Amino acid sequence: MAEPYDAVDSLVGLAATLRGMGVPASPDRVSAAVSALAQLDPMRRADVYWAGRLTLCGSAGDLTRYDSAFEAYFGDRPAVVRRQRLTKTSLRLVAEPGGGTGEQDEQVPTESLSAAASSVEQLRHRDVSTMTPAEREQLNRLLVALRMPGERRVTRRLRPARRGRVDGARTLRAWLAAGGEPARLHHRAPTSRPRRVVLLVDVSGSMESYSDALLRLCHAASRSAGGSPEVFALGTRLTRLTRELSMRDPDAAMAAVAEVLVDAGGGTRLGELLQQFLDQWGQRGTARGAVVVILSDGWERGDAVLLGAQVARLHRLAHRVVWSNPRKAAPGFAPVAAGMAAALPHVDDFVEGHSLAALEHLASVVLGRSVTGAVVRRSQVGGQHA
Repeated sequence: MAEPYDAVDSLVGLAATLRGMGVPASPDRVSAAVSALAQLDPMRRADVYWAGRLTLCGSAGDLTRYDSAFEAYFGDRPAVVRRQRLTKTSLRLVAEPGGGTGEQDEQVPTESLSAAASSVEQLRHRDVSTMTPAEREQLNRLLVALRMPGERRVTRRLRPARRGRVDGARTLRAWLAAGGEPARLHHRAPTSRPRRVVLLVDVSGSMESYSDALLRLCHAASRSAGGSPEVFALGTRLTRLTRELSMRDPDAAMAAVAEVLVDAGGGTRLGELLQQFLDQWGQRGTARGAVVVILSDGWERGDAVLLGAQVARLHRLAHRVVWSNPRKAAPGFAPVAAGMAAALPHVDDFVEGHSLAALEHLASVVLGRSVTGAVVRRSQVGGQHA
């Protein structure tokens, strides 16, 4: 007999993974997925797959990301033999209790489905520094599916739309094409595009147990829609990793990073390196209007006052500054270290970064979808704008 597993918890975890990939799997969609699965068999892989696919995805662009997330979350076997269009047969899965897709349902043992869901859900909340080599390998496969697009901004460019301001030129051409007879009005509206994302990764000795996972996160972020982020490593020197992390294969990208990142595991002076980044890159436009993410535990071996001043300077340039600290999840943590205390008043979002679930949440924050109560904002730490 199969071991029971919490199907609701697994769907919630899958939805969190999807949000980290940029799919708007909102609480309402999660509720719909749970309701759909309640009418099906949660021990059948195909039922779980279709209950999630028909409710958590909001557009055709979400389907590929859903398939990737489902594969990473429930194992490496596909839920169906081949992809199908959403036909009436597919839709009956959420309308008929126990319905199926016939021979095209790729059935797997229920123990496999339960174990996969339970294993991944536990792994999502495991501290990266405590993982075994096998767990790290599984984590790496899950990180590949993450995406980190910046929150969208409205541009000056206009596009055809159903509503908005009247497009006089297109409307006039339509009237002329109709022989001067009045035709429907054409409209146009501003377009939007994701903001640039800049990732600053601390690779010093105090971050050694997290740096590999964070660099793999940066590689996954480089595949986000809307343009690749800029990635810099903060070690004993500032190293730009954007080109190395643009490689498609994650292992090849990590090998390329290892060749250029000769100072990993050493000390770091965050204030000096952040000043160097701003002088060489940020002030010239890399950080201007961007979402800048600092992935560091905040241990400053140099001048903490300098670090605070440079974070304040960064905050004036960037749209938002997000600081992800893997030590924040430790019991009794308080940002009392000199470097962290100096920087925090100028940080917009202060989040955890110790686990897959924390990194998924970080991706949501970068996208502008903060979860209530999960983010410490400037007002909560008594800071003011510089």
